[in-house]
Amino acid sequence: MASPDLKFDVNTELAARRTGMSFQRTRMSADRTLMSVIRTSLSLIGFGFTIAQVFQKLRDQDIITKAAAPRNFGLALVGLGIVMLVIGIIYHLQFMMGLRHLRESMREEGLIHGETIFPVSFTLVTALVLLLIGVAAIMSMVFHVGPFE
Repeated sequence: MASPDLKFDVNTELAARRTGMSFQRTRMSADRTLMSVIRTSLSLIGFGFTIAQVFQKLRDQDIITKAAAPRNFGLALVGLGIVMLVIGIIYHLQFMMGLRHLRESMREEGLIHGETIFPVSFTLVTALVLLLIGVAAIMSMVFHVGPFE
């Protein structure tokens, strides 16, 4: 029969490992949340840019005379997508810094091992790239310059 001290050590070790794994699950959940923000922002930016471009081309070909309202609607959609993405990135960064801080304090107290790495999120990198594309799209729409003109 195992000694009580050994049983306590095994239970403590298993609890520490489960807690460490829960940090990884929480981190992946935060990435999934940011992916949802990316998906919605991409849709808004894409639809807004497309609406503005279609009506601009129709106006350039003299099929319609005014395209200000659709252009403004397209700009509003792109702007909304950019704002939503910025807020999502800020929220993600704040959440991840808090999670890292909590993980570090629990590691220092000996409650978890903290041996696994906590890498930079590839989802965050993707969100930042989409943010640059969105800013380039709105600059192209407003100032008629850039890679999308």
